[in-house]
Amino acid sequence: MRLLVRFMGFLFAAGTVVFLVGVGAVAGLIWHFSKDLPDYSQLQDYEPPVMTRVHAVDGSLLGEYAKERRLYLPIQAVPKLVINAFLAAEDKNFYEHGGIDYTGMARAGVVYIQNYGSNRRPQGASTITQQVAKNFLLTNEVSFARKIKEALLAMRIEKTYSKDKILELYLNEIYLGLGAYGIAAASLVYFDKSVNDLTVAEASYLAALPKMPATLHPVRNRDRAIERRNYVIDRLVENGWIKQADADKARKEPLAVTNRSNGAHTFAGEYFAEEVRRDIFERYGEKKLYEGGLSVRTTLDPKIQVMARKAMVSGLVNYDEQQGYRGAMSKLDTSGDWGVRLAEIKSLSDISPWRMAVVLETSDQSARIGFQPSRELGGAVSKQRETGIVTVDGVRWARAVQGGTKGKTPTAVSQVLQPGDVIYADPLYKDGQPVEGQYRLRQIPEVSGAMVAMDPWTGRVLAMVGGFSFDQSQFNRATQAYRQPGSSFKPIVYSAALDNGYTPSTVVLDAPIEIDQGQGAGVWRPENFSSGKFQGPVTLRNALRQSLNTVTVRLAQDIGMPLIGEYARRFGVYDELPNYLSYALGAGETTAMRMVTAYSMLANGGRRVKPTLIDRIQDRYGHTIFKHDQRECRGCDAPGGWKNQAEPQLIDRREQVLDSMTAYQITELMEGVVQAGTATVIKEVGKPVAGKTGTTNEAKDAWFVGFSPDVAVAIYMGYDKPRPLGKGNAATGGHLAAPIARDFLKLALADKPAVPFKVPAGIKLVRVVSKTGMRAGPGETGGTILEAFKPGTAPPDNYSVIGVADADGRGGVPASQQQQPDSGFFMRPGTGGLY
Repeated sequence: MRLLVRFMGFLFAAGTVVFLVGVGAVAGLIWHFSKDLPDYSQLQDYEPPVMTRVHAVDGSLLGEYAKERRLYLPIQAVPKLVINAFLAAEDKNFYEHGGIDYTGMARAGVVYIQNYGSNRRPQGASTITQQVAKNFLLTNEVSFARKIKEALLAMRIEKTYSKDKILELYLNEIYLGLGAYGIAAASLVYFDKSVNDLTVAEASYLAALPKMPATLHPVRNRDRAIERRNYVIDRLVENGWIKQADADKARKEPLAVTNRSNGAHTFAGEYFAEEVRRDIFERYGEKKLYEGGLSVRTTLDPKIQVMARKAMVSGLVNYDEQQGYRGAMSKLDTSGDWGVRLAEIKSLSDISPWRMAVVLETSDQSARIGFQPSRELGGAVSKQRETGIVTVDGVRWARAVQGGTKGKTPTAVSQVLQPGDVIYADPLYKDGQPVEGQYRLRQIPEVSGAMVAMDPWTGRVLAMVGGFSFDQSQFNRATQAYRQPGSSFKPIVYSAALDNGYTPSTVVLDAPIEIDQGQGAGVWRPENFSSGKFQGPVTLRNALRQSLNTVTVRLAQDIGMPLIGEYARRFGVYDELPNYLSYALGAGETTAMRMVTAYSMLANGGRRVKPTLIDRIQDRYGHTIFKHDQRECRGCDAPGGWKNQAEPQLIDRREQVLDSMTAYQITELMEGVVQAGTATVIKEVGKPVAGKTGTTNEAKDAWFVGFSPDVAVAIYMGYDKPRPLGKGNAATGGHLAAPIARDFLKLALADKPAVPFKVPAGIKLVRVVSKTGMRAGPGETGGTILEAFKPGTAPPDNYSVIGVADADGRGGVPASQQQQPDSGFFMRPGTGGLY
């Protein structure tokens, strides 16, 4: 008995020693791994990389920019269903344990022993808190050392932060595949939905992804993805978080995901979105753009943008088709499965409803075509094969560019299309309705151009078209292409004159003029578009209406190019204008954006506007860090509510770059260009519009720039590598660019009342004879118009022309010999043929 007692005492002592040694060993182990643990307090101020989102004026999403696609969502905004789904999949006891699930650890240990030596990856036993510790503070190394550190950090995190805070960090940090980080981004990427709209099946699928997002790809591994999703659904039922009926319905739901693009999400807004991206990059840098979580509200009006693109594309395509059909894009073997081969050819993704197709067979009456199949989310080519018919009506425009049938209208489809031809086609319309199953041949236009639509009062860019297709060329011709504006620059010259003493009734001589350019450059003889025809004395109104070059040259010679250069800088058309008279005719190079901004200042009464694509930028916390409108609003803050105080007032301190009365005068002159000048096609808009056409030397660029009281627009058409657009009137701004502006303004102003341009205080409207500019006699109405005059000026009482040319026709009358500017004539040079 005594021996038994001694033996039991020995065992107790030994056990005590072993226990103490074990405790010491554990303590030592904890101390060892605790020495270099990361600072978990940084989680309090954690700011994960969050994508920047760009929105149009109506709130629609225009674009997203991120290295990690993430939207940070506070835990209070996460639906209970989504929370439960992740708890069911990852850590159902999350709200009960202290950071470590000992039962789970024991289970993982047993599995590890069973699989020892099999090279299988050890089963994880990490709680959500441990995953937070690993994701934020540790690496993905598979080792006991990392697991010990993970457990130690988890316990410390649990003591420092609330369960909701820990879960919030987890749900926003985890990678869920397809470039999506966090549940908010994943919900958009996989289902194009807010987390609040997710179904049980969708939430369960997202909850299944954290451990193996690549393995559970919804297309490549659909069966396994559905299996794991259904496992999460079963756990939801088991935990009592959803009803059995809801689970049964969710299990039957197909795994349908949406392939959400990373690019512009507003149709036709690609050029605009890229310009905004560049702007933000220049303002704040790469890190702020891709990780700062900025919310950008732009000026883009999606409805107007679609109108602008429709008009611009139609104008480019119509011109290109008039030049003839250049042939198929490429050739393709149509034997076997032609769809797979056709899918390998890059097609433009932003020219809907155009679709790439291959000609399968042809006859005189029709051709059967097969359309390029789509690609599924995993990149596999869809097995669906769609075909259609191209009839003679669909190729009638396709006159051959070369060969025996050059220039002739085709009478058979086989004259245009052959089997294997890769083409573009879109639905054929008759009487405004698509003909089912029939398509029209299309070709990508070689000619390009740009359009910018702007609010003339604020400088807000409402729409921008930088070319035919952003997918084809990301070069933004609206802001990056420097082209000669031709005669669309003349209103700046006339504004300088009207602002310095001249009137719309001032008379100028339209006659041949020779300019000695000096330094061996020879003699320059500027000509009007109708070469060899001159009208003699004409008023400024009629000279601008008919775009007379010799008059503009004489005007520039009289007032001086330095003054014109100053006005060009004021309006932002040019930074520096050389003192060559040819620049008065638009021989310099500028952009469509600069031109529409300049005309906006004419439209708004001479106030400076700065073009902007962005209204407001907010940081990730909702604080405004940029606002375009800098006007002061006095009385807008009324903390005590309405107490019969005075109405709020907007204080506009913008620079007055042009006298408001001068701005009205030049507006009236340009309205005359639309009513009876080079832009009469614009009259079809049926609303007050002022503007000016422009055609450069050899018709390499065709322009129209103009405005209504509500919107300003600039359009140019030309080849990227400049070459003539044609000959004669068919290649002018009035024939090519103005119809595009007409089509756009018809749509953009359809719901706007026909409000006339506002007459500023002080302007006198006097009836004058339109041809001579002299005051109309009492009762004289025929051939007269109301002309705008500033205080202190008036129409001439007798007909006179200032500074008539020398007998040999050479210009250059000294200023001392000239009469007063109320009935003036002037001389000076520009590039011949600009119109």
